Amino acid sequence: MICGPEGCAIPDPAVAGLQVYVVGGAVRDDLLGLPAGDRDWVVVGATPEAMATRGFKPVGGDFPVFLHPRTHEEYALARTERKTGRGYKGFVFHAGADVTLADDLRRRDLTVNAMARGADGTLIDPLNGQADLRARILRHTGPAFIEDPVRLLRLARFAARFADFSVAPETLALARQLVRDGEVDALVPERVWQELAKGLMTDHPGRMLDLLAATGALARLAPGLVWDEAVARGLACGATRGLGLAQRFALLCAASADGIGRALRAPTACQDMARLLPGVLRRLDDGTDDAQAQLALIETSDALRKPDRFLEALAAANCLRDGLDLAIWNRRVDALRAIDAGAIAHAAGGQAQRIRDALREARLAVLTRLDVGPAR
Repeated sequence: MICGPEGCAIPDPAVAGLQVYVVGGAVRDDLLGLPAGDRDWVVVGATPEAMATRGFKPVGGDFPVFLHPRTHEEYALARTERKTGRGYKGFVFHAGADVTLADDLRRRDLTVNAMARGADGTLIDPLNGQADLRARILRHTGPAFIEDPVRLLRLARFAARFADFSVAPETLALARQLVRDGEVDALVPERVWQELAKGLMTDHPGRMLDLLAATGALARLAPGLVWDEAVARGLACGATRGLGLAQRFALLCAASADGIGRALRAPTACQDMARLLPGVLRRLDDGTDDAQAQLALIETSDALRKPDRFLEALAAANCLRDGLDLAIWNRRVDALRAIDAGAIAHAAGGQAQRIRDALREARLAVLTRLDVGPAR
């Protein structure tokens, strides 16, 4: 019988006879009464050969991780690690059958993530993670915290996700030491983005940035990123209004020079939104009370080809410039897109300049007829 946070399941022949435990976030979230997400499993006392014999498919690179033959969930052999070089890849892992569950849990980042639940439902908590959950504290599992800079990123992300948790002072001190020792300099942009994106999509993303700034990591990980009270308010607004990742990233970069997204290897949609938002804000500040100004904003934002992106940019701008009527802008874009450009081109006799002039006149006429007054 296999028991996870949600209870016990029908006996699974693939793991029959193995010491199998649910570990990490699934146990933590169950104790917090949060919805169950993906489960991580640890197998104690087994070998890669034994897992393969049972039909598990190996997928791990540096250490043995396997996919269950039916559920495709990840099962990792219990392991320990030893620091051999700088950065988050400077480790040698040992996953022998002699590694205990306690050994495996001690190598994890935070005590609240270092709990396991056995096949009979028993909680295994050698580092008092449950007590830290009750006290709402994020605490490192041991001094090895300073060996892996990803642990600092995860600490910051969990600070954003669990906004009512404090960070233990000794953990914060180790995070600062990790930065001073230069470990964060070994993080590649893709790994930073992976954690940053998760943190941005929490209800309180500013806590992640606050912690990274307080430890000195932010300046190392995102040189040139301006993180101040105004940016924090805009990002908090984006989270409160449930904006998407690209919009939140644009709000984060609103006061920074172009290039942050490129340096972080952010997805194209995030980089595009970060570039678009400052131009939208400038034209809004210049005023959009007349048809010509409205058309200039719409055209320079490529809104007729990408209306959804434009409206998302306006929604982000609304966190920095109160009072935008998004419904009016939606009607404007819809009205301009409804213009029959083909008929205009035919009437203009196919002459390029006449087509451009006639199309502009038609667009201005449509916006003037809407006569919605000030747009802000």
